Amino acid sequence: MSRKAVITGLGVRAPGGVGTKAFWDLISSGRTATRIISSFDPSQFRSRIAAEIDFDAELEGFTAEQVDRLDRVVLLALASAKDALADSGLTVADLVPERTAVSMGSAVGCTIGLDTEYARVSENGQHWLVKHELAVDHLFEYLVPTPLAAEVAWAVGAEGPAAVISTGCTSGLDAVGYGADLIREGSADVMLAGASDAPISPITVACFDAIRATSPDNDRAETASRPFDRTRNGFVLGEGAAVFVLEELEHARRRGAHIYAEIAGFAARSNAYHMTGLRPDGREMAEAIRSAMDQARVVGEDIDYINAHGSGTKQNDLHETTAFKRSLGDLAYRIPVSSIKSMIGHSLGAIGSIELAACALAMEHGVVPPTANLHEKDPACDLDYVPLTAREQRTDTVLSVGSGFGGFQSAVVLARPARDER
Repeated sequence: MSRKAVITGLGVRAPGGVGTKAFWDLISSGRTATRIISSFDPSQFRSRIAAEIDFDAELEGFTAEQVDRLDRVVLLALASAKDALADSGLTVADLVPERTAVSMGSAVGCTIGLDTEYARVSENGQHWLVKHELAVDHLFEYLVPTPLAAEVAWAVGAEGPAAVISTGCTSGLDAVGYGADLIREGSADVMLAGASDAPISPITVACFDAIRATSPDNDRAETASRPFDRTRNGFVLGEGAAVFVLEELEHARRRGAHIYAEIAGFAARSNAYHMTGLRPDGREMAEAIRSAMDQARVVGEDIDYINAHGSGTKQNDLHETTAFKRSLGDLAYRIPVSSIKSMIGHSLGAIGSIELAACALAMEHGVVPPTANLHEKDPACDLDYVPLTAREQRTDTVLSVGSGFGGFQSAVVLARPARDER
């Protein structure tokens, strides 16, 4: 019998509250968590807004040593992994180390730690030849992304494969897709899979200012993220993490686990075209969608909801709309679509996993989250984007897509297991 990968636990750290329940309450109510950046003085920047998390690591139970040593991106991942394991009903003692694996995604890794320490050793940029003796002993851990997977693996005693997937803004989808592949091929029975990014730092804001990708609507931060709206003018930076416990289906059933959904299909493509540009025909995203659906053995009529990348840039929203039409034909007009980036911003590599959490919760609660701030639909974006208010609807099969700088295009299909006996 073929092996299948299912979600049995999830943990989220996202703007607007602490934990999975607060996350769902925010996005299902259509409220937004975007605001003026508070973690540093943003006054010199073009875009001074972001979706921040009010995250207190000490209140979350981390030790003073962990808070001092670990970058925020790792702390967010560990907090989410802890919640996911508890949600699954598993404990560390239940896990077989050799059959437990980790797959974590991140676009920019330990940006805050690296940015902060560079300011320290250069005395706020005064010196080209930096004073290395001022650096913390663990500075190297901020340079490389590996601590993200290593710390999660150490936390649960996982001795199977451990990897960091860094494919820009599709990292969160790709990390979960890779984790599901490991379960299907038999390399693991349990996975901790997901993504984390904490990019709200001066260097990141400067990077996106340089290419004018982020919204300059600093005077109306709450409504600055407007995917598919005629007046949209860029994305709003965010931060966050989502981690899942993935299990082999029969492994989960034997212990009577609660099953959110099966990772039924995953596919990724590259447009081999431009670092930030997108081909207007949406061909590569459409191919990823079709391939993921083929793997899941579903057709367009089966798709109940599409969680869009929906970044709120002029280019992306048109590209994505075209890709949905190209892959689904006339059915694209009948399937509800929404973007939760309108409420929690764009947390780069983490957002794909956070959006998958939204999809799993949408299936759980029978509610499609809305696209906030969508008051004037772009005539060229003419699909059903569920504006402003959530919609009650049973969803058995969900498509989530991502698009990343570098030309990355990914798609994941979540499906309710046919023999789910909850």
